Amino acid sequence: MRERKSRTEIGWEKLDNTANLFPVIATERMTNVYRIAFTLTEKIIPEKLEEALHNILPWFDYMNVRMRTGMFWYYFERNTNGAPVVREENTFPCSYIESRDNKYYLFRVTYYECRINLEVFHVLADGMGGINFLRELTYEYLRLVNPSIQDENEGFLSEQTSLNAEDGYLKNYRHPEKKSYRKVNAVHVTGEKLMRGELGVIHGYLSVQSLKEHCKKFNVSINEYLTAAFVYAIYVEALHGMAGKKPIVVCVPVNLRKLFGSVTARNFFVMVSAAYLPEKDNEDFETILEKVAESLREQLTKEALEKLFSYNVSNQKNKALRIVPLFLKKLAIKFVYRMSAKATTTTITNLGNIEIEDAYRPYIKRIQALLSASTGQNMKATVCSYGDELVVSFSSILKDNSVQRRFFRKIVEDGISVQIETNGLWSE
Repeated sequence: MRERKSRTEIGWEKLDNTANLFPVIATERMTNVYRIAFTLTEKIIPEKLEEALHNILPWFDYMNVRMRTGMFWYYFERNTNGAPVVREENTFPCSYIESRDNKYYLFRVTYYECRINLEVFHVLADGMGGINFLRELTYEYLRLVNPSIQDENEGFLSEQTSLNAEDGYLKNYRHPEKKSYRKVNAVHVTGEKLMRGELGVIHGYLSVQSLKEHCKKFNVSINEYLTAAFVYAIYVEALHGMAGKKPIVVCVPVNLRKLFGSVTARNFFVMVSAAYLPEKDNEDFETILEKVAESLREQLTKEALEKLFSYNVSNQKNKALRIVPLFLKKLAIKFVYRMSAKATTTTITNLGNIEIEDAYRPYIKRIQALLSASTGQNMKATVCSYGDELVVSFSSILKDNSVQRRFFRKIVEDGISVQIETNGLWSE
């Protein structure tokens, strides 16, 4: 057990290697904000949630910062403005965080009925860092509203929570071989868009055990199966099951912590790609599943992942590039990002099973997560599980939701029961 402490002086600190991208590419439509939400068994008491946030924020140095613009890079410094205001949800999920209206914080906490929402600008942390923070916020809130909760760790952080803020990329950097990024343009899912600021959401609720049993039949992981189902849905609905010259490329973020022995709460992931080139008309799902699984497994070795992030870190460590002014770096980063976006169809990220301590499980009903859209990716999917419930959440800025419906229809056809919930932007 670790006593809850805060660092008295932070001064300033660099952004991690991945975080350097997000301030450059973020816009009001492509916000680079993600959401993690805990649904409780009782309605939220706003005053208690705000008290809980005030209580825990000083302990989380990596969240308790504001971002500044330097001559060569962005950087963080300690935010001394007090916790941001907790508000009832009144915007669409993952909307742009205007730091000036948020006491210069890069995250927000909102609530709706029984749900606590944490929305984070990706520059601060990846999903694991967000889960760390929201879990402790929820524990503190539940202790305030339920004094009868028996928690032997009260006064301490839970064992699952890390305050480590090391840059895992720099710590594990190895001098890379020369490498070039994929230049092949990928299939993009396009169509008429929702109104600016709107984000369509569909949640699908599945049984983890049922999904595991089905995946065993094909000798694939849950992640491989769900990724293949996403590829299949795009192939059927966006390409109408026809062959083409462009691949469907689904980015899959990989949490690097276990492989590299890190517990950092900051960004520490890389993107691998599940690529499928539709060479035939009416390809069956089993063939697509086999190709997607093979594509992913080739990349999921420690050596391959190390090469991926080491190449990016090498650019950051390049002495000549380090002295290039930020405004020129931003032009170069935007150019590289746009080229990379052309080679990507969408993203599916799996946060895995989210652990909750026994004392709090009776009060937490459900956990969900969402991603914002980004350049070239009008639709994305997020997966997480809690207990036996796995949630697949689609976020989209398109009016058409045929890809999402095909995805869930495929799962139901495979004998897995799915319950659907939407935020009401679509009629069906």
